[in-house]
Amino acid sequence: QVQLVESGGGLVQAGGSLRLSCVASGRTFSSYTMGWFRQAPGKEREFVAAINRSGGTTYYADSVKGRFTISRNNAKNTVYLQMNSLKPEDTAVYYCAAANLGWGTSKQNKYDFWGQGIQVTVSS
Repeated sequence: QVQLVESGGGLVQAGGSLRLSCVASGRTFSSYTMGWFRQAPGKEREFVAAINRSGGTTYYADSVKGRFTISRNNAKNTVYLQMNSLKPEDTAVYYCAAANLGWGTSKQNKYDFWGQGIQVTVSS
């Protein structure tokens, strides 16, 4: 079992930055591909970014490419999402997730464990 806890969300103005963190406890963090997803009000949850076990390969949704950066520190059991040039349409609840895979994936059904989510609000 893996427990995931997100932090770092909040309210920011358009053009600003936030860094989300997700700390994992339980089984070996470095065994899991990690992903970030988000769900805006009235919309389905969508893929944001993923990173493979070693951190050597990353994947992004087109909507965040060039603005968001996913990274991980396996020694600290933590995955990060650096969000720059934020837009009002980035407003959502952001979820951290873990998949017992050797490669990154945008498919939600491949992720075995999920955090509780954290609110990010971008004002215009």
